Amino acid sequence: MSEHILRLAVIIGSSREGRTGPAVARWFVEEAESSAMFDVDVLDLAGVELPLSLTHGAGSESADALGAVGDRLDSADAFVVITPEYNHSFTAPMKNLIDWHRTQWQAKPVSFVSYGGLSGGLRAVEQLRQVFAELHAATIRDTVSFHGVWQYVGDDGALRAPDATVPAKVMLEKLQWWAAALKDARTLRPYAA
Repeated sequence: MSEHILRLAVIIGSSREGRTGPAVARWFVEEAESSAMFDVDVLDLAGVELPLSLTHGAGSESADALGAVGDRLDSADAFVVITPEYNHSFTAPMKNLIDWHRTQWQAKPVSFVSYGGLSGGLRAVEQLRQVFAELHAATIRDTVSFHGVWQYVGDDGALRAPDATVPAKVMLEKLQWWAAALKDARTLRPYAA
């Protein structure tokens, strides 16, 4: 097994005004950091200006943004996508990120923290699993979902979810196992899609 600290990219997939994603992400990052299993990097898609058109003639600002995000994804050993569910699916900014960065996901594990109303974002997660399979990523079965997420967010904007701590710990343990195993495998034999 690899002895170096594993890098976890936590991606906030929503960019809507008034979104709940940052509260969910803050809660999850605290869980991840307290586990001491990963070095955590948070990528908030609300602050990333990726082009909407998949063209080769992207301007220098777009190229810089793509390169900076690509470097962060490249350096990650694992990913957690924080996703809401919009119209029974995941967000356009998340799909845009995925489509611009194809190889960075390969042979790396991905897990999900979802939130929403009755479904808790689980329909978005199921669709993301299909997309990540196409990119040769390994999605982890264990997830965390918040059904009726608004009941967990206080007036101060902080998410309080003591019942979700155990599922988060289980998910992180599985994610760490897969991240270490796949990192060792990529080191021994580079992955070719």
